Amino acid sequence: MRYHRPYVVLTMPSAKGQISAPPGHLLGPVFAPPMPLAPFATKPADSRGRFYPETESATRTCYSRDRDRIIHSSAFRRLKHKTQVFVQHEGDYYRTRLTHSIEVAQLARSLARSFAVDEDLAETVALAHDLGHTPFGHSGEDALNAVTRDIGGFDHNAHALRLVTKLEHRYADFDGLNLTWETLEGLVKHNGPVTGSVPGPIAGFDQRWSLDLQDWPGLEAQIAALADDIAYINHDIDDGLRAGLFEVGDLVQAPLAGAHAEAVRARYGELELSRFIGELIRTLMSALTDDVRGETGNRLREAKPGSAAAIRHHPGALAGFSDVMLGDVQALKRFLYERMYRHPRVTGPMEEAKNVVTGLFGALVANPALLPPDWLAQCGPGGDSSTRRVVRDYIAGMTDNYALAEYHRISSNLSGSDKASGTDDSGRDG
Repeated sequence: MRYHRPYVVLTMPSAKGQISAPPGHLLGPVFAPPMPLAPFATKPADSRGRFYPETESATRTCYSRDRDRIIHSSAFRRLKHKTQVFVQHEGDYYRTRLTHSIEVAQLARSLARSFAVDEDLAETVALAHDLGHTPFGHSGEDALNAVTRDIGGFDHNAHALRLVTKLEHRYADFDGLNLTWETLEGLVKHNGPVTGSVPGPIAGFDQRWSLDLQDWPGLEAQIAALADDIAYINHDIDDGLRAGLFEVGDLVQAPLAGAHAEAVRARYGELELSRFIGELIRTLMSALTDDVRGETGNRLREAKPGSAAAIRHHPGALAGFSDVMLGDVQALKRFLYERMYRHPRVTGPMEEAKNVVTGLFGALVANPALLPPDWLAQCGPGGDSSTRRVVRDYIAGMTDNYALAEYHRISSNLSGSDKASGTDDSGRDG
């Protein structure tokens, strides 16, 4: 099997330095969406624009153009081989980050349509929300965060911003994808305002171009965050049942999902597993989305926001679950955490995955010459903090497959060196 580098870091051509205009409004023509939007929707014509001025498309809104740039990015393609819950190669049926992101985007677009807000922006934020994840899911992120605490640690939202503003190299004139302010805002703040200790990449970019970190994002980004919750609750149930981590009888006892499971069994009796899952997910997902529509509609009617700015300046989220549903969702998440995320079939491989990430980081920092040449060129002398940041970015961009392949390649090289020199590796860092 051939493995490919996650992405290529090259020195940018001099054309990048020729752009001197400050970020601001979009350069025309600005394409208007075909359907009228609500007064509180985020409207393309009112966009705060792109950091680097570009002439807009005559056939796409600025947000649909952002969506297309994300879909064509290297980071988005790599989501195909990044873990959602199971290590990517364990089975063809289980979700990866890519399939999860597509499901979130579908839900976000549907919910956005319900409130006459910008569907393209909601979809764009949904497609981008997982770009910054490491290989091996949250276990990989925990491991990378632990070994990089001295340089600020690792946060997947912060890394997603770093990807779309710096590490993606598709254009001759600038680093990143040059997405609109509203997409960047949604990417960073879809879970709410960013306060307290702000991750370095977010704080640094905010100094260059303020993302109003203390405010809520637009309704489109709030909707994308809820779509993420709905999608992963449902597909975790799907994947957990298919993998045999819990049985239908266990699920009947679960909060929220149990009532839906009972209703399916009462209506159809015994079903083959695939049909049972399909019926269960259909009714559970409908209940969750209907609750969001009802609760969000009530909040909007009470707040009466007259603009997207009013959504951002509101003291709390205007999109959300009802209190009763939120409690049920949190209880179901606890059930899934115990029955799925803490299951030995999940925790065992994830502990091994942590060792892979930790070992890779230690070996590459100790010997940057093991990096591909284009990455090595970005390192500073003597394993300093700049080298550690390069290694952090390199590992974060890996797929599960590539991380395992690199780990075995580097381990083999180190073992070969030890045998040739007659030494052991007991004193090695990582």
